[in-house]
Amino acid sequence: MLMSDIRSLHATGENNWLSEALMLALAENPQDKAPGSYSLRGDDIYMNVMQFATQAADQKKAELHERYIDIQLLLSGEERIQFGIAGSARACEEMHPEEDYQLCREIANEQAVTLRPGMFAVFLPGEPHKPGCVVNVAADIKKVVVKVRAALSGD
Repeated sequence: MLMSDIRSLHATGENNWLSEALMLALAENPQDKAPGSYSLRGDDIYMNVMQFATQAADQKKAELHERYIDIQLLLSGEERIQFGIAGSARACEEMHPEEDYQLCREIANEQAVTLRPGMFAVFLPGEPHKPGCVVNVAADIKKVVVKVRAALSGD
């Protein structure tokens, strides 16, 4: 897991898969888009715009991916994302290969990060994460999840 703020990408001027994916997404003005999926570069890079109310962590399941990296960028509100390292997912349901996700009820040695607008967290394949959790009280959030085919990262 990697966490940063979108302003840090502008400051470094780096040109890598992460900055490319975020710049493609931001160029589409996701804050003005309706919830849904939008292609940025075919199946290699796309974004899901989401708007929903945060929930208590114990009401949510963690998710895992095998083929895609998740870049979770918060546009408005605040959310807590609980997460773990690769191999820490427990009590998992069956994998849904077509949609590239698996849900799990537990994360061993769970950690948490709080995102505010402009902040993002990156989850690599195999890293369980439970986004959309309440920070203090349930609140509406808008976010974009940029999906990057893992093979593009060179990792």
